Amino acid sequence: MKKLFGTDGIRAIAGEFPLDRKSIYALGTALIRLLEAEKLEPRVLIGRDTRESGAWMEEALLQAIRDAHGEGISAGIIPTSAVSFLTKKHVFSAGIVISASHNPYQDNGIKIFSSEGFKISDAWEARLEKDILSSKKAFRKKKAEIRPEPCYIEDYKSFLKSQLADVRLPKILKVVLDCSNGASSHVAPEVFKDLGFEVVAISRSPNGKNINDGCGSLHPENLAKTVVKVGGDIGIAYDGDADRVVWADEKGRILNGDHTLFVLAGFMKDKGRLKSDMVVATSMSNMGLERALDKIGLKLIRTKVGDKYVLEKMIDIRTNLGGEQSGHTIFLDDCPTGDGILTSLKMLEVLALENRPFSTLIEGLQEYPQLLLNVPVTSKVEFEKIPEIGRVIENVEHQLMGCGRLDVRYSGTEPLARVMVEAQDRDQVTRCARQVADVIAKHLGKQT
Repeated sequence: MKKLFGTDGIRAIAGEFPLDRKSIYALGTALIRLLEAEKLEPRVLIGRDTRESGAWMEEALLQAIRDAHGEGISAGIIPTSAVSFLTKKHVFSAGIVISASHNPYQDNGIKIFSSEGFKISDAWEARLEKDILSSKKAFRKKKAEIRPEPCYIEDYKSFLKSQLADVRLPKILKVVLDCSNGASSHVAPEVFKDLGFEVVAISRSPNGKNINDGCGSLHPENLAKTVVKVGGDIGIAYDGDADRVVWADEKGRILNGDHTLFVLAGFMKDKGRLKSDMVVATSMSNMGLERALDKIGLKLIRTKVGDKYVLEKMIDIRTNLGGEQSGHTIFLDDCPTGDGILTSLKMLEVLALENRPFSTLIEGLQEYPQLLLNVPVTSKVEFEKIPEIGRVIENVEHQLMGCGRLDVRYSGTEPLARVMVEAQDRDQVTRCARQVADVIAKHLGKQT
């Protein structure tokens, strides 16, 4: 069982194990050894978000790669999906992103992509973990010069702008961007302006500590207010590394990844761009999405939470659209991982060609009442191994049978149990979610 890698790479408080300098150095050398063992050229592309810890973490990785006789190239501050895209396009053997996505600035993380731009396999993660945990090599800090190569981010911008190269805008759309003071801050506003949109950009002044701080996809309330205030056609909120996006329509209503899948699945079906009648989502997606897709002749295929599992299922069933309610959306024909900016451009294509308000595009999706409770836990024990928790879960599932759903899981990136309930009756949703959350807190939560 893996100890360091979660559902989205390694994530922890920057400077503490496993994201202290020694461990990061061990990871860098282990990756080069792994690439060589796989007969791959030891060339690695590195990108990062705007956290203050990103610079020294990148320096530690570059030192490790170079000490191990590999080649490490810095793309600088750049979205996660850009590293995935560029790793594949420029034939790197691996890509590394230093980011903790939507987490606060004190946290950081390391995500690794294969030469195909996919997140590395569980088997590769296990091999890297073994090397990191067994490393006894003393770490001596050396200055590793970092010179970001601007050609890579320019290449990524060109890729994004090519998405709308053949689309004529019937009018100039006013777009409000919330860049979360993260990796999209100096990419998205420029791309949208170059494409002819009127851009209002907020939360685009990163200082190393304000990433995701009351802004972005986790906190889109200010975005929604700004859209209404300035008369925007659409509001777009990214997370810190810009691999996810949520929305505000022209009325200030906040919309999520389920709305993304509904609108784009219908549009792609009408345009003949869907490769199958199936769309992939996770256990967190609302039952309303399932019903709405069914009405337009599409099936929702669910997988466990994590965009890597969405991607695996997409490849398995040979479909080209999938995503998560949290805002990750994967267009497999364009990029092998979720890309918030790319998703935005796809949505703006729909707005431009439909030439009607954003709020009308999502009218066919009626969401079931849903509640997600996060329960802090001290350990992640299988729920079935604690009889009382198992009994309560079984009882709630029986109550919801035929009229709702329960999903209980541990976060892959934080010490939390997540309890999600949805049903047609809002009071039942609250009652059932509370029952499960309370019993988990009783047995696994912090005791006061």
